[in-house]
Amino acid sequence: MGDIVDVAREQVLEQGIGLSQEQLVEVLQTPDDRLPELLALAHEVRVKWCGEEIEVEGIISLKTGGCPEDCHFCSQSGQFTSPVRAVWLNIPELVQAAQETAATGATEFCIVAAVRGPDARLMSQVKAGIEAINAAVEINIACSLGMLTQEQVDELKAMGVHRYNHNLESARSYFPDVVTTHSFEERWDTCLMVRESGMELCCGGLVGMGESLEQRAELAAQLAELEPHEVPLNFLNPRPGTPFGDMEVMDGKDALRTIAAFRLAMPRTVLRYAGGRELTLGDLGTRDGLLGGINAVIVGNYLTTLGRPATADLDLLAELKMPVKELQKTL
Repeated sequence: MGDIVDVAREQVLEQGIGLSQEQLVEVLQTPDDRLPELLALAHEVRVKWCGEEIEVEGIISLKTGGCPEDCHFCSQSGQFTSPVRAVWLNIPELVQAAQETAATGATEFCIVAAVRGPDARLMSQVKAGIEAINAAVEINIACSLGMLTQEQVDELKAMGVHRYNHNLESARSYFPDVVTTHSFEERWDTCLMVRESGMELCCGGLVGMGESLEQRAELAAQLAELEPHEVPLNFLNPRPGTPFGDMEVMDGKDALRTIAAFRLAMPRTVLRYAGGRELTLGDLGTRDGLLGGINAVIVGNYLTTLGRPATADLDLLAELKMPVKELQKTL
């Protein structure tokens, strides 16, 4: 294992070249006694190629629940018995959520809808929401509305959407075990259109869904190929009523190895803590990850699960002397 750490130090830290899929498998096999060394290297890589700052983001769900897709990890699917009902947020609530997010120091506010892709009604509601937010508060606006057509990509770009989130969810080889109502290629195509439009692409996935280490490395390599601006890394939080509801929570050390591997695959990418970290890592692990390659966090609650209080994350960043990125309005 000493070899892969030495190779990564030269290849990634010194040259800025991400590790290959085969090399990432070796990283994911790091023995526990070498984990602190691996995390320290990932932190060095992050500071060198991304800088010291941590980006903070809040998310709000415009439409929760009732989604027609069957993503096996998600309690928002209308196909499962998960206790999430379909609701729509009204515009004043959206603006209030954006203001509360900005008050935490967050630079990014993401509007999310649990849909296969947006229809005309949703697109018009998003447009009205963005206009109202921009009139009330200064914050970058991102969207996550499912799979898009080229026309919808162009519309969102014209609305001033700064960043679009569309996760790969899992590696191509494991995808059919996770979702059957759409294909990996459909997700990939949306990501390519977003990237080519000039919007920032936010594209990540979930780990701890029963995939092999090789498939975890495959996901990191496929994300690296897409070259997203940001990669949210989610850890499965098994939700009652979903096909993955009875899965074991991912081991904390495996989660930290995964964080380091993703950083070593993508040295210049914003790597964001997303869902499931409270359960998988807890407070201590959250600290270790921030010192192991992470350079962005989602504060507050997620779409269907409670997160750590925003103040807890902001206090931890202050304690670790990690500067929160100043808001740079790019709309």
